[in-house]
Amino acid sequence: MFQKVLATFGSGGAKIDARLLDRTVFPGRPLRGEVLLLGGEVDQEINGLSVKLLARVQTPDEREPGVEDLEFGTQQLAGSERIGPGQQVRIPFEVALPWETPISSVFGKPLHGMAVGLQTSLDIANSVTDPVDVDGAAIEPLPAQKRILDAFSRIGFVFREAVLERGRINGATQQLPFFQEIRFTPSPRFAPAFTSVAVTFLSSSSETQVVLEVTKRVRVSKSGGFGGRGQEFLGLFKVDHAALDRVGWEPQLEGWLHEVAKSRGIFD
Repeated sequence: MFQKVLATFGSGGAKIDARLLDRTVFPGRPLRGEVLLLGGEVDQEINGLSVKLLARVQTPDEREPGVEDLEFGTQQLAGSERIGPGQQVRIPFEVALPWETPISSVFGKPLHGMAVGLQTSLDIANSVTDPVDVDGAAIEPLPAQKRILDAFSRIGFVFREAVLERGRINGATQQLPFFQEIRFTPSPRFAPAFTSVAVTFLSSSSETQVVLEVTKRVRVSKSGGFGGRGQEFLGLFKVDHAALDRVGWEPQLEGWLHEVAKSRGIFD
């Protein structure tokens, strides 16, 4: 009886150990893995076993900014079951990643600032604490996303940080309740015009919407005063996955950025 009481508090109770089978995955593709369910020291009733996709995002409240973990996909792996003492059960799974799943790795290198992964939860009947296992996922960009990121690098932009923000982008087709910004330090050519450039990818099976956000640098007037606060400007274009290699993306990006700077009176 004492062992059963301890098991309700997690001591000597059933445990889980989840692992991902793919070293890297891509948005719109399945995330494969398996869960090892380990019985404890007593018989226990299992109400359910589930996996869910989680992303740590920034909240938009300016008065009290913070972070929260948002679920953006879930799958039930098991329902009501009984797990015996010392019993071991392996449960394979596949979770479909949404096309808008944030990138967390580029060319095998973790993208600084990203916390995206899978949470495995075991619901034990009459338990005070339920076992939870969290595994980070290395999510690589789609070919269209990788091509745009490469184009920014080729024109001299330097990766600075990546963030996830809760909210929606006006004028864009968006499925998830948050979006990713990949932020760059501008190249020497555009440094006089912008303090930063951010890229957001909103993909589907056939195309990727590329949202560009530039922050205008505060200008100093001839009288020595500042010419106004930095302003943000948004632009959006679509990349057809089937026609990805038909466009020279480097001059395309430079042309758009030049037009934004010119319209602000920064470039002649």
